[in-house]
Amino acid sequence: MSIPRPENRSHIKAAGTDPYERGVARGEQLHDGIPAAIEVYDRLFALGGITTARIREDAERALEAIGSFRPAARAEIEGIAKGAGAEEWRVAALNARTEILARSVAVPPGECTTIVRRSPGGDGAVRTFGVQTWDWHVELNGMWHTLESRGGTHDVVGLTENGILGKMGVNSAGLALHFNILGHVDDGIGGIPVHVLAAIVLEEAGSVAEAVEIIRSAPLASSGSFALFDETDAVLLDMSPVGIFEMRPGNGTLLRTNHFLTPTPATGEKTWLYQPDSGERYDFVRDRLARRQPPTTVDELADFLVTGAGEPPVTCLPDPDLPLGRRWASLATITLEPATRTARILDGTPADIGVRDWRVLTAG
Repeated sequence: MSIPRPENRSHIKAAGTDPYERGVARGEQLHDGIPAAIEVYDRLFALGGITTARIREDAERALEAIGSFRPAARAEIEGIAKGAGAEEWRVAALNARTEILARSVAVPPGECTTIVRRSPGGDGAVRTFGVQTWDWHVELNGMWHTLESRGGTHDVVGLTENGILGKMGVNSAGLALHFNILGHVDDGIGGIPVHVLAAIVLEEAGSVAEAVEIIRSAPLASSGSFALFDETDAVLLDMSPVGIFEMRPGNGTLLRTNHFLTPTPATGEKTWLYQPDSGERYDFVRDRLARRQPPTTVDELADFLVTGAGEPPVTCLPDPDLPLGRRWASLATITLEPATRTARILDGTPADIGVRDWRVLTAG
C-alpha cells in the first residue's frame, strides 16, 4: 500500500521572545489542522477505552506539571490553543498523547528506528549525524508539519505533530535530538510529557551535557529515548519513571528501536507492546551495520533504514486490512547534522529517498 501524501505539507514559522505569542502564531497557522488532530486522537483514545473525562483530567495534570517545571512551555501551549481557537486542555492532551495512550488497552504504540553515527571525514575531523524513521498511525499522516521556531534561547528546526510543542530537530547551537517511544509498566501521568521535554531541551540546551542536565532535572512519569548529539559528543538515553540511563556510541554508532537497552528499566518493560518487533528491527540493523562498510555521510546512513519484503519493517508500510490503531506507517524520514545546524525531512519512507525531495531546514 502506498501512502497518500499532502500536496503542500505545512511548514510552520513562529518567531519572537514571548513564548505565548510564538504559540499563538503556531496555532493560527494550524487553525484547521489542530482540530483534525484532536479528532483522530479522540478516536484512538476511545479505542483504547479512555474516557473523555479521563483525557481531560490527564491533560490538566500534565499542564500543571509543565507549568511548574517550565512556565514558558505552558504559555506556548496556551498560545497554540488561543491561536487555533481550541480549548487549552485539548491541546494539552495532544502534547501528552504518549502518556494518555499508555493507559490504552487496545492501541499499541508505533515503531521508529534511529541511527546516530560519529565518523571521520576525509579531512580527519569526526562528524556526527543521525537518521530516523518516524512510524505512527497512518491516519495521522496529514497532521504533522515541519517547524521553524526562532526567538527562544536557541532557534529550532525540525518536525512535530499539529498542536505538539516538539519532537525531532536541531537547534542553532548545534544540538540534535532524535526521539523514540519506550514503554514501562510504571508509565503514567504526573510528569513532563516526553514531547514537551523534547521541545524544552532543543530550545534551551547548547550541548549534549546541558541537555542531559535538563532531562535529569525534569520530573518524568513516562518513558522514551532521546538520541542527543552535537559536534563533539553523543549519548543515547533510556528515560523512564525509574531513572535516566546513558549509553555512549559503540564503534562510533548509536542504534535505537523501541525497547530499553539498559538493565534497570528493562526489568519493567512492556514487552508485550514492542516485542518481538523492536528486537527484530534492532538486530537486523545492527547486523547490517556490522556487515557493510561504515557509513561516512548522512545519505549513506539513511540507506541502512531501507527494507523490503521478508525483512523486518524498518521501512514501514501500512496494512489496509488492519483496523484503526494498527495501521503503522513510516510517516517521515529525518536526518540531522549538528555541524551545519541542518534538519532534512522527507515526506516519505526511507525507500522514497531519491524519489521524493527532502525539505531542508537550517537553525542558524
